[in-house]
Amino acid sequence: MSLIAGVGFFTLGGCMGYALPRFPFLLMSRTRGFNTHFPPHPEAIPLSPHLTQRVLHMRMFYWWGMLVVFLPLTVGILSVQWGNAAFGFGLWISGGWFLLNRLQSLFGGQTPPWTKDMALELQIIANKAEQGGGCCNWASPHWQVAGIVCVNCNSKLSNMPRPDLGRKRKDRRFVGFLRLMLSDGYPLVSVEDEEE
Repeated sequence: MSLIAGVGFFTLGGCMGYALPRFPFLLMSRTRGFNTHFPPHPEAIPLSPHLTQRVLHMRMFYWWGMLVVFLPLTVGILSVQWGNAAFGFGLWISGGWFLLNRLQSLFGGQTPPWTKDMALELQIIANKAEQGGGCCNWASPHWQVAGIVCVNCNSKLSNMPRPDLGRKRKDRRFVGFLRLMLSDGYPLVSVEDEEE
């Protein structure tokens, strides 16, 4: 096998090992009936039990990647031993890196893009608005790109940036898919917490 062919097979294996474990949150949340309760992307989303449930679903899809990653790891090891070694090594390196990345988030470092605490904060803000203890008499909190804002009085209720929530994007399918692959679902903006 020539050097160019070896590099090509390694790159192909690396790309497949990168993409396969991310399929649960890239594809499953974008099915036809999954987004009926939300406005189209990139509009702000009103806080509701559906939104809280969506954050928990995205969290579940994120961790399902830990199961899916064993497919490229297994195929990679088998391919190194009995098939194309360059392709298998690419699968194995990329899948192994994904597995290490997910495991390290359990012990420290960057938190996942969707967490239980995020869902809890969304529900607390929504409950305050419903019970009349919000920012104004007609509080209507919406989750915008850079935080949660009341659309009636323009009060900022939280600095929590919005991660990808699985809605279909307006840009073409390939561009949206590529953007999500690169961001891994994390918000594209980073908002520092205001000092008290």
